[in-house]
Amino acid sequence: MRSSNYDKFPFVSITTEADACQTGWVAIAGVLRAALLAATSAPGQPQVLAVECYPGTDLAQLRQELTQALQPAQCVVADDLYLPDATIDALVAGPLTDDPVFGRLNGLTIKDFFDPQLLQAAQAALAGAAGQLVLVLGTGATLVCPSPAVLVYADLARWEIQLRQRRGEIANLGSANFTEKASLKYKRAFFVDWRAADRLKKQALPRADFLLDTNDPAAPKLISGADLRAGLAATVRRPFRVVPFFDPGVWGGQWLREVCDLPDGPPNYAWGFDCVPEENSLLLGFGDARVEIPSIDLVFAHPRELLGEAVHGRFGTEFPIRFDFLDTMGGGNLSLQVHPLTEYAFDKFGLAYTQDESYYMLAAEPGAVVYLGLKENVELPAMLADLQRAQDDPAAPFPAAEYINEFPARAHDHFLIPAGTVHCSGANGMVLEISATPYIFTFKLWDWDRLGLDGQPRPIHLTHGAANIQADRTTTWVEQNLVNQLQDVASGDGWREERTGLHECEFIETRRHWFTGPVPHHTNGGVQVLNLVQGTEAIVESPSSAFEPFVVHYAETFIVPAAVGAYTIRPHGAAVGTECATLKAYVRTQP
Repeated sequence: MRSSNYDKFPFVSITTEADACQTGWVAIAGVLRAALLAATSAPGQPQVLAVECYPGTDLAQLRQELTQALQPAQCVVADDLYLPDATIDALVAGPLTDDPVFGRLNGLTIKDFFDPQLLQAAQAALAGAAGQLVLVLGTGATLVCPSPAVLVYADLARWEIQLRQRRGEIANLGSANFTEKASLKYKRAFFVDWRAADRLKKQALPRADFLLDTNDPAAPKLISGADLRAGLAATVRRPFRVVPFFDPGVWGGQWLREVCDLPDGPPNYAWGFDCVPEENSLLLGFGDARVEIPSIDLVFAHPRELLGEAVHGRFGTEFPIRFDFLDTMGGGNLSLQVHPLTEYAFDKFGLAYTQDESYYMLAAEPGAVVYLGLKENVELPAMLADLQRAQDDPAAPFPAAEYINEFPARAHDHFLIPAGTVHCSGANGMVLEISATPYIFTFKLWDWDRLGLDGQPRPIHLTHGAANIQADRTTTWVEQNLVNQLQDVASGDGWREERTGLHECEFIETRRHWFTGPVPHHTNGGVQVLNLVQGTEAIVESPSSAFEPFVVHYAETFIVPAAVGAYTIRPHGAAVGTECATLKAYVRTQP
């Protein structure tokens, strides 16, 4: 057993009452049966149980269990009312483009997937089922029946969706592409399925009578909509963590396996996603039961309390800050890459903002480096020609040392990476990546002559990259602007605060606190994301006891909602008497 106190399954305790959550189909059916008996339907109308489903939900199991338990007179599956597969494929072809990774954000809705005539016929059939129990389920069930007697929302985490895609268990919305590459199914979900489904979720989830957690097919869980909404309201007024997930990669290392006590199965762990609310889950505790929901549900339900007025006004219901891990400890270099400039991201992909980022080194072996910016007097056309040559001829590797700076990397170094800056982490480093959220938009320039885990070349985006590389970000400029830009900010009894970045053209500010005693913090009306970058354990407390004390461990990322206001952090447990450190990020709201 590895010695690790990293919590892989953090949860927010909502209530100790065990009966608030029903587990298993028998218990769930009993609750729904009682809800239907208590519900009233208008004279001459059917009694409809609608189960609105997030794409990827196992509809076959859902239909089998509910029809067997409830014996409805009819069962209508929304997906059966969609346009033909080929028509939907043509509908989404424009936003998806022919690029293997990138598409374009768009305004497609779930209603666009429906055949209008089939939808109208289904609604007419419902009208003719007066007094009968009808089950309507699937993605778009609330479009088939906008006002059911009982509404259930069957939710599913995006990481679970990705795992099902990889296993070939599910296809994309309105498609039969079960055997398509998982990366292409993910791309279609990212640009089409999830965007359209989230638009409908924002309308359906706030009025749902029940939330059905379908992440574990063997143990479905049901809570009332009222308990869900109470849980979200409680979460947004206290510090919390989302559920991390981890994935291997061609360059992955071994640090995460040890520090986070991860399984030995995969050859490595390249990524650790510890704060990507678009894809992470949130666990809500009801007695001993844990209900898993996408953490983006919290953003949708309480954007102002979570993000703050200014951040919500700028980003809407998107969580703009991302913390994740990049592990090359005992692994290899990341791909040499660049992120799009804001105007390019908007013109090509419909993004309102781009992926500015930074590398904070949690650990580094001797000799570790970060590749950052161009060397002085580099001729960009010559570099691009060598990059193209390396793509065309595996026997002519790209001479990175001739063009790209290599900076020594040590623990607690902070490298700032505004969009347009060529960069990558070298081998034997452990990066806490702090960035804006549009994480899929990375242009790989060179991948060090290697194949992906699937044995195929990973996509290279040299044309996109060439349009965004900022050739004036050379050695001197990078040293003066992007490497360890430390500035003392404040200090007190047992603590000191430093500004570590980010660059002025990035919207995220980062502050590091070193402390042996309590450190005063305040959200100042904006969401904050922190990681305990040194020390075994710390405790987050409210000066006014507004929330229960919250313990965090080394390398854990946690979110402090804007509504929290004042809070303190101090060493806890075995860390008492030692110096700890947190790194905090927030959105700059003033120059």
